[in-house]
Amino acid sequence: MAIGGDLSPGRLLEAYSNGIFPWFEHDTQPVMWWSPDPRCVLYPSSFHMSRSLAKSCKKHEFIATVDQDFNSVIEQCAQPRHNAESTWITPKMKQAYSLLHTQGYAHSLEVRLGQELIGGIYGISTGNHFYGESMFSSTKNGSKVALMALCQLLTCWEFELVDCQLPTAHLISLGATTIPRIRFLELVKKNRSATTQRAPWDVTPFRVIPLIPSS
Repeated sequence: MAIGGDLSPGRLLEAYSNGIFPWFEHDTQPVMWWSPDPRCVLYPSSFHMSRSLAKSCKKHEFIATVDQDFNSVIEQCAQPRHNAESTWITPKMKQAYSLLHTQGYAHSLEVRLGQELIGGIYGISTGNHFYGESMFSSTKNGSKVALMALCQLLTCWEFELVDCQLPTAHLISLGATTIPRIRFLELVKKNRSATTQRAPWDVTPFRVIPLIPSS
């Protein structure tokens, strides 16, 4: 959509309120702004739970917290993925979203097994939308459990959608779908009038209990 500008809180919030997000590879590059067509979204109540994921949640006592360790989550998300030498979550991106967290717009959900942080997700929340930025897993199913726990909370709070930005086979397997950009922008425009629940989200730590599996 555009190249340039900065990652100030005001500019980021303006971008998200218009269905746009930043994405670039290095801090030496100018900021690049995107609004893909189609758009990948996940309706919270449509999260797809496989039988293997349900079995894992029953076997292990995964504990979820919200806004308790944002810095650790974004640091873990910033680690290079398998077979990758770099990450798009640059120092400037980490600084920008950490500032949005202190201002109440960026949130994290953490998943622990015992004392170990094994999964998490972070993103921006405005109105009834959660704009997912990244998630991580340090053990099998860690990111899936994090997304499932987030969807359970957002379903209870009657959130409309989780923005997943670009479709991947992994996201589609978890229940995400694609919609035309024009439809997504209609939803974003409508969402501007919804009240934003800013951080910290006061959520008591809870065990992630599986719902009825989808298959």
